[in-house]
Amino acid sequence: MVETTKKIIGIVGNAGETKATFEQIFGATYHVGMQENVFQAAKQIMIDKDRLAAIVIDVAQPEKSAYAIMDAMSNQGLLQRIPLFVIITQEVGPEVELTCYRKGASAVIRRPYGPLVIKERVNHWIELYQTKRDLEERVQQQSAAMQQQFQQLQKSQGEVRSADERLIDKIATIIEFRNLENKYHIERIKGFTRTLATTIMQNYPEYGLDPHKIDVMTQASAIHDVGKITISDTILLKPGRLTKEEFEIMESHTTRGCDIVRMLVDVQDKEYYDMCMDIVRHHHEKYDGKGYPDGLKGEDISIAAQIVGLADVYDALVSERIYKSAFTPQKAHEMIKNGECGLFGLKLMTCFEISKGQLEQIVEQTHAKETEEAEGSK
Repeated sequence: MVETTKKIIGIVGNAGETKATFEQIFGATYHVGMQENVFQAAKQIMIDKDRLAAIVIDVAQPEKSAYAIMDAMSNQGLLQRIPLFVIITQEVGPEVELTCYRKGASAVIRRPYGPLVIKERVNHWIELYQTKRDLEERVQQQSAAMQQQFQQLQKSQGEVRSADERLIDKIATIIEFRNLENKYHIERIKGFTRTLATTIMQNYPEYGLDPHKIDVMTQASAIHDVGKITISDTILLKPGRLTKEEFEIMESHTTRGCDIVRMLVDVQDKEYYDMCMDIVRHHHEKYDGKGYPDGLKGEDISIAAQIVGLADVYDALVSERIYKSAFTPQKAHEMIKNGECGLFGLKLMTCFEISKGQLEQIVEQTHAKETEEAEGSK
């Protein structure tokens, strides 16, 4: 890892062919450096941290020394802005791969691998992390600007809400960038949320909903899955059934999402911030206490989290995913009503029944847009 004006991809290990492969693929854009001694590599990482685009640990199988590098990067906060790849040459059990992910690895790659696959995966993660850094910088800049404007101009509450909405929209764009679902997923979630919340307001005034609270809830629903941008592609886009260990990592998107939302505490109005935190963390809780991450039960789950949770389940059923085809709205309605997707509160289910036609109309409208775009791209 020598001085250079280029960004650096650092290789840790003694596999010279890995360095040669990465130089061939990335040499025009990045300097590819190599350290065989993992402890020296850890020191060099601290020196080059502002120029690192990615770190690659190439080992027969991860050992304490390799884990030490991950721990050192984590302690310095580097894993939040520098993707780390672990290349394993020997067959290892799932617990080793799980440990790598838990320690912050962006991807675990097994030999043999193709150069084009490496190029796409590494470039994808470098771009994603750059987008995350850009978002953090924009949030920090907006925070400083808004704080100064609050002191100087004492902006009205309406202007603050507008800023919150723009900020949430930016985060929603980051989620779309990752291609977790297409852009109409968020449009449907917001439409389902507003429809169900409005029906709740009209039929169950005890929840205290009003048009303003529904606006805040609808806007916040757009980032319910923001934590998924931290989940590995190998898990997030896996076409088959997840293992127990993989499902545990997938479940962590709720708490990881809270970590992302927490970065916005200085720039969001408290009402928007609290709503985002609640929805991001609790939209997978179930009325019978069998949800996650906190196992909340009954009305301990806020009505906002209940509504977005139902909206998310309904959209998952009516949408095509990598692991399944889309169900019809009628079939999705029956599956939820029959309890095949977890238990929801009786009042919410009553409003789900009342809103059935409106929800189906949202599905039809967005599916028509998707079809039109697909035909237009041919």
